[in-house]
Amino acid sequence: MKVLYVTSSLPFGKGETFLYPEIRALRDLGVVLRVVPMYPRGGVVHTEAQDVLPVAEAEPLFSKRIFVSALRTLLRFPWRALQALFFLLTFNPRHLFKNLAVYPKGLWLAEQAILWNAQHIHAHWAAATSSLAMVASHVSGVPWSLTAHRWDVVENNLLRRKALHACFFRCISDKTRSMALERGVPIGKALVVHLGVPLPGRLDKNPKRKVSREHFVLLCPAAFLPRKGHKYVIEALHLLPDYVHLWLAGDGPLRPDIEAQVEKQGLEQRVRFLGYLDHRDLVALYLRGEIDAVVLPSVDLGDGLNEGIPVALIEAMAHGYPVVATATGGIPELLRDGAGLLVPDKSARALAEAILRLVGDEALRDNLAFQGRLRVETEFAVEQIARKLATLWGEECGKGLKRSRC
Repeated sequence: MKVLYVTSSLPFGKGETFLYPEIRALRDLGVVLRVVPMYPRGGVVHTEAQDVLPVAEAEPLFSKRIFVSALRTLLRFPWRALQALFFLLTFNPRHLFKNLAVYPKGLWLAEQAILWNAQHIHAHWAAATSSLAMVASHVSGVPWSLTAHRWDVVENNLLRRKALHACFFRCISDKTRSMALERGVPIGKALVVHLGVPLPGRLDKNPKRKVSREHFVLLCPAAFLPRKGHKYVIEALHLLPDYVHLWLAGDGPLRPDIEAQVEKQGLEQRVRFLGYLDHRDLVALYLRGEIDAVVLPSVDLGDGLNEGIPVALIEAMAHGYPVVATATGGIPELLRDGAGLLVPDKSARALAEAILRLVGDEALRDNLAFQGRLRVETEFAVEQIARKLATLWGEECGKGLKRSRC
């Protein structure tokens, strides 16, 4: 099966690293992918990007090649191209601008789909990337689908229209699906297919259990963004014994504020800023057993602006680490049935109390590690998810393109 896999920028830039396992698993199944970043920017940052670059079509959003191809496609399929343009129209000026900006590249992608004999087009994000894919699908006649994450559902850029035209509307969590349904996505189109991670070796062979050290080390793998709630874990650390240390892996606009908070509370000797880590470096940290647990103090910012199901937590659980996180967004869905400790968001004291429980109870840590790993094996193993996606794509390719009109 040949699939055009549309991303925002991957394999370029720092974002969308959670897609690399899915891409590898799909290719291992024999799916022939061509990765199409909507707006390739940020350079090649991750070592994993090197595996994807040979199959990436890194054409800028605007270029001579794009416009020549768009004109050629418009002349070849004038009626379809005009219909596709009509599908992008909206009374929201911001959405209209973004949709019209990707229209020429959508026509270009339609031509690529035809020339490459693509059997399916799949777009990540229900925002402008799926606008591009919808245009390409309608003009080329190649079936398409999309993956909705979180903020893109909140943005609501023609969600219902896209769902009606797509073969299916993939949601990465039950919470995402419920939000999509509230915004008009038909119930029959919205499917929950999680993001997945590769499973390392057996849990009982994890080297971390043999590591002894003076300190209990917490890792918070998260970009310094408002919804990640770093300030609450710093406040929690201030309430915990001195032998509890915190490592922060990530970068972002709020890092100076967190550094200032650490200094103000006199925690410089207990907080380590690792900076931005290549994904393979983060995995290597897990495999070397340098930490004891993972914490994610995410907060709900209102208006649906909260976590989906964080891949950072799924990865930690896959490697057999106990996790503590806040009950926001899709996190409770991940940590249900004893797979992790859940606390209210924006409560440093509740976070500190949960961490203290973890520090003082080895049996609890072992049970959380086991249940967390089991949870990932059951519903978040990337190989299973890739098979499900490939099956869905294959079914739609077999049926042909059947779309409702908006």
